Amino acid sequence: MDEYEPLKLKYQLCFPLYAASKAIVRLYQPFLSPLELTYTQYIVLLSLYEHDGVSVKELGNCVCLDSGTLSPLLLKLIKRKLVSKKATGTDRREKKIFLTQNGLELREQLKTIPSKVASCVNLSLEEATLLKTLCEKIIGDQCSNGN
Repeated sequence: MDEYEPLKLKYQLCFPLYAASKAIVRLYQPFLSPLELTYTQYIVLLSLYEHDGVSVKELGNCVCLDSGTLSPLLLKLIKRKLVSKKATGTDRREKKIFLTQNGLELREQLKTIPSKVASCVNLSLEEATLLKTLCEKIIGDQCSNGN
């Protein structure tokens, strides 16, 4: 065996995970574009549907996004009047993110997207469940998304 054999792309776990992730995110595009949402905006909204009124830091942990990515994304959602940011409690620096009425109403339009995307993926329900479980095992505690 060549000493560089382990460096071949075909032996890397990271590459098929990376490529699969990109492929899955691309599947969302035709369903999110008419709603003028990006995939990351979509997952932020999904997280808020589960846990409305969380701090920016908690939201970032839930969706595995750092503040440098999350802050401009939230500004766009605020501009579209889908979410609001409010200071709560005694520490006025800590802001919490809340869905607005527009954000809540958008939920109805989003509810069919998971099944539409699932129908585009060539996996059985059992395979998809196993893949999700294995990915969650790899992620571990890196993101605290409530699983």
